[in-house]
Amino acid sequence: MRALYYLTSVLTAIALANSAWAEDGPTPATEEVTDDTAILDTVVIVSDRIGLLEKSSSESVFGMGKSLLETPRSATLVSELTLERYGIEEVDDLIAIAPGTFTGSYYGVKGAVNARGTLAESYFNGFKRVENRGTYPTLLGAASQVDIVRGPPTPAFGPGKVGGLINVIPKTGRANGSDEISGQAEVTVGSYGKFNTSGQVGVPIGDRGGVYGYVEYEDSDSFYRGVSPEHLMIQLSGEYDVTDTLTITMSGQYFDSDGYVQSPGWNRVTQDLIDNQNYITGRNTVVVDTDGNGRITPDEAGGSFVVGYFGFTPSVDPRFQLTEGVGTAKLSPRTIFISDADFSKSTTNTLYFKAVQEIGESKLNFEMFYDDMENQRFVSYGFPADYDSWAAEGRVSYDFKAGSEDSFIRSTNKVGFGYRRQDAIKKETYNSGYISLDRRDIIFGATPNDIIDDPFSVETGTTGIGWDMTVDSSWTDKSIFGLSDISFGKYVNLLIGGRYDWYDVTTIDTGGLCYCPANIEFDAGQEELSYSVSLSLNAPFGLFPYVTYAETSALEIGQAGDISPGLVSSNQWISDSELKEAGLKFELLGGTLVGSLSGYEQSRTRLSMFDNVVATEAKGVELEARWLATDNLSFTFAGNTQKTTIKGPDASFGYIPVWATGLNPIDGYGAAYAVYNLATSPVGQPGDYEFRLVPQTVASLFGSYVSDPYSWGQFGVTAGITSVSETAGKLANPVVLPAYETVNISAFYTVNDYEIAFNVDNLFDKLYFQPVTDTYSDMAVLPGRGTEYRVTFKKKF
Repeated sequence: MRALYYLTSVLTAIALANSAWAEDGPTPATEEVTDDTAILDTVVIVSDRIGLLEKSSSESVFGMGKSLLETPRSATLVSELTLERYGIEEVDDLIAIAPGTFTGSYYGVKGAVNARGTLAESYFNGFKRVENRGTYPTLLGAASQVDIVRGPPTPAFGPGKVGGLINVIPKTGRANGSDEISGQAEVTVGSYGKFNTSGQVGVPIGDRGGVYGYVEYEDSDSFYRGVSPEHLMIQLSGEYDVTDTLTITMSGQYFDSDGYVQSPGWNRVTQDLIDNQNYITGRNTVVVDTDGNGRITPDEAGGSFVVGYFGFTPSVDPRFQLTEGVGTAKLSPRTIFISDADFSKSTTNTLYFKAVQEIGESKLNFEMFYDDMENQRFVSYGFPADYDSWAAEGRVSYDFKAGSEDSFIRSTNKVGFGYRRQDAIKKETYNSGYISLDRRDIIFGATPNDIIDDPFSVETGTTGIGWDMTVDSSWTDKSIFGLSDISFGKYVNLLIGGRYDWYDVTTIDTGGLCYCPANIEFDAGQEELSYSVSLSLNAPFGLFPYVTYAETSALEIGQAGDISPGLVSSNQWISDSELKEAGLKFELLGGTLVGSLSGYEQSRTRLSMFDNVVATEAKGVELEARWLATDNLSFTFAGNTQKTTIKGPDASFGYIPVWATGLNPIDGYGAAYAVYNLATSPVGQPGDYEFRLVPQTVASLFGSYVSDPYSWGQFGVTAGITSVSETAGKLANPVVLPAYETVNISAFYTVNDYEIAFNVDNLFDKLYFQPVTDTYSDMAVLPGRGTEYRVTFKKKF
């Protein structure tokens, strides 16, 4: 209801503004038109001071140079200036500006964003990166633009499921033809020990190009006690016109992080904990660290901690009972599941190269891409992981036109071929059963009796834990693709695209307990076709209705970018997805109000634990609007309503809270209770069911004021509210996380070459919760971060 109220308010404001426009018309701005001024098709000139109106062509949405307004796809392009003025630093913050991008907790690490209820894929300059599901944070400080595409990826980018993608475009290497070195240095300090510093410099190479460098370093504490993230990012890009017809572009990025530990947040979740913050305390003292090494090894555990639930109350086991400190206490949102033994270290290297040779009105494009990722992590309830992955891709394409501007039928086309190879080694341990989330009393804090052993530790003899799974996979994709943008007269446009992929995969699991065809190498190959068709109209009054249909095929990729042997042996390593979408894009009020309204139905799959491929269907409506009300005042609205359905029977494995088994919680918090088939469990879902980990409705309304420039400087303020409806777990009677609203505000003041910016997130310190999005969805929640502030000082040169 709150989101509908905001939506009604926006539409009312638009209607009133449209009426006023028709009666009086605007007063044209008198200031000089500069690079940040949008010149519209009419005589109206309005200053776009926070980068909201995206008029230029973009290849992110369909792979061809076409403006967002004219492209029959649901997408949001966010400029560098908009990122700054809205205080967007991480991918989760995109909810403020892009509809359909609510993202649940990936253990507190903001590595990926959801789109239309499913995990979006991450791209860099149009190439898919190695999988990142909360392995390390995706930072936006080095981006010149972030594109969020809802729906299938363009065939030129590679295979992918419908749902969505995020494409990060690095800061440009061209210094706008300037013959002067330019740059910026900045320092950010804030609450909870926030410290971040960055510097960037652009060096022109005559009038033919330039080189751009960016360095960012962070060493901070966190709203969450015990979390101290640290990272270093170095990015270098260059662009150079070798001749009048040949341009070369290069980008490289290095990222290294430590301290972005994964945490489930709160354990021992009950409805009373969510509603009143009443936490059940207590510890088990039967299972103890007898050798004093600071953790529980298998010989000390007395057996697996995992207990299967099959519809009858489990027996009481002394190893799982709370025997000391039993009671209740209020739990702070700053207190989460963490210990000194928890760690996560990541390193990535990303390289991009592009050469464009113009041949008359045509272009020959040659692109290469490389991305690697190394990560070692341990979460002390019993989940260690070690990932080592890399991907290399080459792509050749040819852009050409058919027909002249006067032709009734004319087209812009792209054809090409590509090759990608991706190798991954994924090591994980959880199958052996030495895992228990609820064992720790997080108010009391971590003890040796609730820290589980890990393969990174060295134990005497055979008492230590090894790797249950060691997947070594390699896959290749040879492809051809084609796109065509066909115009019929002035009013009808047809976009068609397709690709054909030849996949080959080799994979083996040599782990100690994989519950799969162990130590057997599987080889497979398969061919798949993906395509999309869109029809749009250039209608009167600045309206652009469209319809889109797409069918795609894509690989079922694991958390390290791997393909598991179990998926290949069961022939489930490739899955199909389908999209039906209809929408209306608009450009009203003399081009100062732009946006889109879209409705969609999609079907696709998601990969869950133990190689279980789950089919989903989703329906939704999205609205996005950006309005430059005056030269100084602007508004944005991003909202969506959706419903995602899991197509049963869902045979997924999942952990369940002890109270769901019928046991008194104090008799079972030391164990990990599990169902091995959600569809057949009495606490599960026997057929189709709603996927409530994604809220049905999300809406964000923001307004910005930027003053005129004066001799004493310029200032601006941006403020907005985001409303999120309730979420819940996957059980038949889950814990419900209530709806919430958060308010963010940012301001800046600039004079000469100096700027100071101030941001406050969650201004009114609203307590809210994010659901965990995997097998612990009914066991843990991450409390949202309370009020945080930061101050940034910038100096341009």
